Amino acid sequence: MRLLVLGDSLAAGYGLPQDQGFVPQLQRALLARGRAVRVINAGVSGDTTAGGLARLDWALADNPQAAIVELGGNDGLRALPPVQSRAALTGILDRLAARRIPVLLAGMLAPPNLGADYGREFAAVYQELARSRPELVFYPFFLEGVAGDPALNQPDGIHPNERGLAEVVRRILPSVETLLERVPHPPAG
Repeated sequence: MRLLVLGDSLAAGYGLPQDQGFVPQLQRALLARGRAVRVINAGVSGDTTAGGLARLDWALADNPQAAIVELGGNDGLRALPPVQSRAALTGILDRLAARRIPVLLAGMLAPPNLGADYGREFAAVYQELARSRPELVFYPFFLEGVAGDPALNQPDGIHPNERGLAEVVRRILPSVETLLERVPHPPAG
């Protein structure tokens, strides 16, 4: 089975040895659970939701059977209007749905320095997409339990270190397994 991770630096493994990023850690965790899954790293550092939409066709060249969409952190860091993020995420989800690819949508929160109103509007993008698309597996905050903890982040305070990504994988793994259960199995015969 092929699982695409369409994301930004959090998926790409920014600042870490190649074998310690989110994708290789997730692949190892799935193999340890007896799941023969090839996790495809389509993470690009600095990418926005619009960037993810622009390169989606390229990312789909490996014909994934499921996808994790982990985008939006850079939209928040750049204080882009949440309406733009919603439009790009909607485009990504529509194209994946058209190909009948089950999706796990990983939510993101805006940096607190942008204010409470922006933060609410930004978080609502993910919550409303999840509510309007019950077929999605929704994981509300990709960095749950890791964001803001200096012991789990690189010195920049934004990107998880190896331990931080191990915690992200541990927490998101049940949702990823739920996603994998939604992949249609070809008929036997």
